[in-house]
Amino acid sequence: MFTGIVETTGEVQAVIDDEGGRRMRIGAPFEGLDHGQSISVSGVCLTVEKAADGEWFEVFLAQETLARTFFDDLAGGDQVNLERAMPADGRFDGHIVQGHVDTTAEIVGIEQEGEDWTFTFSLPEAHQDYLVQKGSITVDGISLTVADRRPDEFDVAIIPTTYAETTLSEKSVGDPVHLEVDVVAKYVEQLV
Repeated sequence: MFTGIVETTGEVQAVIDDEGGRRMRIGAPFEGLDHGQSISVSGVCLTVEKAADGEWFEVFLAQETLARTFFDDLAGGDQVNLERAMPADGRFDGHIVQGHVDTTAEIVGIEQEGEDWTFTFSLPEAHQDYLVQKGSITVDGISLTVADRRPDEFDVAIIPTTYAETTLSEKSVGDPVHLEVDVVAKYVEQLV
């Protein structure tokens, strides 16, 4: 489980197509990553296969992962958001994030307002019922609050820290993003 509080960004160093999927090496300053640990890469929960302390780690992307994400378009030099799994005794600063991407969406607007930004994202029809104004949404692994919601899009307000410390500062209108809706909404839907 994750919180959606991005620890750092990493750089894709290599992408290798492999039987049944793709392997990716990501440059990151993390110490102590071990084989089998979970890590959120732009909101996708992946398993560390190999790591060199403080330098890089490698993950495998199965066909299912490639089909549900924009990772089939990643290449060397691309930046990704990174968060290690939340320790049981750690702080819970964001919201419950599983790292299970529900869909991809597109950035349809970026507006700077003073020191802040408003990002507008498309909202696929199948996921519209899961978003509420002032509710939680995960965009590329970032825990955000829905500032405004319309039938086919939603806005989030981005503070300078979030803009500077995540890949949002690298994004442009038309770029794809990963969305994970609030898991609580999914459970409520199933119960009722």
